[in-house]
Amino acid sequence: MCIQMRDVDFVTIHHELGHNFYQRAYKDQPYLSVNGANDGFHEAIGDTIALAITPEYLQKIGLLDKVPPAEADIPILLKQALDKVTFLPFGLLIDRWRWKVFSGETEPEENNKAWWDLRLKYRGVAPPVGRSESDFDPGAKYHVAGNVPYMRYFLAHTYQFQLYRALCRESEYKDPLNRCTFFGSKEAGAKLNKMLEMGQSKPWPEAMESLTGQREADASAILEYFVPLKKWLDEQNKGMKVGW
Repeated sequence: MCIQMRDVDFVTIHHELGHNFYQRAYKDQPYLSVNGANDGFHEAIGDTIALAITPEYLQKIGLLDKVPPAEADIPILLKQALDKVTFLPFGLLIDRWRWKVFSGETEPEENNKAWWDLRLKYRGVAPPVGRSESDFDPGAKYHVAGNVPYMRYFLAHTYQFQLYRALCRESEYKDPLNRCTFFGSKEAGAKLNKMLEMGQSKPWPEAMESLTGQREADASAILEYFVPLKKWLDEQNKGMKVGW
């Protein structure tokens, strides 16, 4: 990674180091268990930590002089939502399209049409110009052309908020979730490391349960995180038609 001194790379560093700390934690597992609980866990760990890059955290490490008031959170939450929430339908449709192709549900002569049907259904996006089956727009996404599974990223965008909320609770944080940083919490760190050390030695629901107390993926943490933004958006969009 070519690192530059900017906010985007600061977050990306946390994401990539999440892979490395996970790998270090499970390195002593038997060979077949030297991996993440599932692919979604591996992508989620660093992003879980990156969610704790709050103004309070930045002040603690000397990168911010003063923590702004809660009303200043809306621009930050908007930026987060455009990154995290809008990704969810995209992350889902990539492999929805691929699975339909592999299963034969989508006929070869409708590959491109099926792609744009899903883009419209989940994202409200239509092509800017006419497309036909002589085009192959899914191939513009590297993970399709490179045969790389994509559901891991969709899962990670759910897991990271679920894990983040659990770490906040472990650190005994009580205020709005989006302002939580568990920086410096030995209890949160120990519980996270215990889960990381499991690697792939147990089914993923057991790894999830060891940290969160839940055996299933739970998207409610996303809603809790964005409560201030949801309230603000409801006010801005009052009386307007929602959807496409």
